[in-house]
Amino acid sequence: MEPSTAGEPARFHGNDTNKHHHGILSSTSILIIIISAISVVLALTIFLIIALLRRLRPSKNGGGCRDLSSCNTNKFIAHTTISFTSSPDVNGGCLYGSNLGHKPPSKYKGVQVFTYRELEIATNKFSSSNVIGSGGYGVVYRGTLIDGTVAAIKMLHREGKHGERAFRVEVDLLSRLHSPYLVELLGYCADQNHRLLVYEFMQNGSLQLHLHHKQYRPLDWGTRLRIALGCARALEFLHEHTIPAVIHRDFKCSNILLDQNFRAKVSDFGLAKMGSDRINGQNPTRVLGTTGYLAPE
Repeated sequence: MEPSTAGEPARFHGNDTNKHHHGILSSTSILIIIISAISVVLALTIFLIIALLRRLRPSKNGGGCRDLSSCNTNKFIAHTTISFTSSPDVNGGCLYGSNLGHKPPSKYKGVQVFTYRELEIATNKFSSSNVIGSGGYGVVYRGTLIDGTVAAIKMLHREGKHGERAFRVEVDLLSRLHSPYLVELLGYCADQNHRLLVYEFMQNGSLQLHLHHKQYRPLDWGTRLRIALGCARALEFLHEHTIPAVIHRDFKCSNILLDQNFRAKVSDFGLAKMGSDRINGQNPTRVLGTTGYLAPE
């Protein structure tokens, strides 16, 4: 009886040791699982942060887009600051005039400064055969510049202060604003009493021609959607990505021009202003630009 009684405590002691050993293993396993899970979460978080930073970082080639319609305007210009404090002043000599008695500067704020003679040669003495548009603002000619660039050359009617202001606003704004959804200003001429603006040439003319003239083939829906998207991005750029916001105030189909691929660009900023009409204490519903027409802005 004694041998069995003496061996009983030893057997119970062995079972307690095994249970304690299994308890230690279970705690270690749980700790390893927790550490592994935390490591995986941290690794994924770091990976996502790096991927996001790489996506937001501008590319070395300037962030060019293969497809213009898929470009974000922020890639081309971010929050342009605009001010009229340095707007062109003919009398002060910022804009060239032959009556100033000196050679014109080659560029003003990055755009070319032309003499009247240069543009006269480009348009074959402003031949009527080169007229591609006309209106209350003036006449637009197709011209070939001295470097071979085909351009649209607008000769403005100078009727009082309004015509002079429109010219100054257009030069000042478009020399500062750069977007694939705005018609590019290549240069200007302020030679004596002549006021001319030189733009990139848009091969397919205005949207108005394609919508209202029967000699043009109707636009398919895909093209119409691309044009609408381009116009929306132009307004987004003007309203959201310039400081202060630029209000076009004459946004209509005749001021929407189409390039050779029917991509839309907004033109004619002669009536544009910066900021809200309400800020300046003006009536935002009064008609500006085309008589009887109120821009949807």
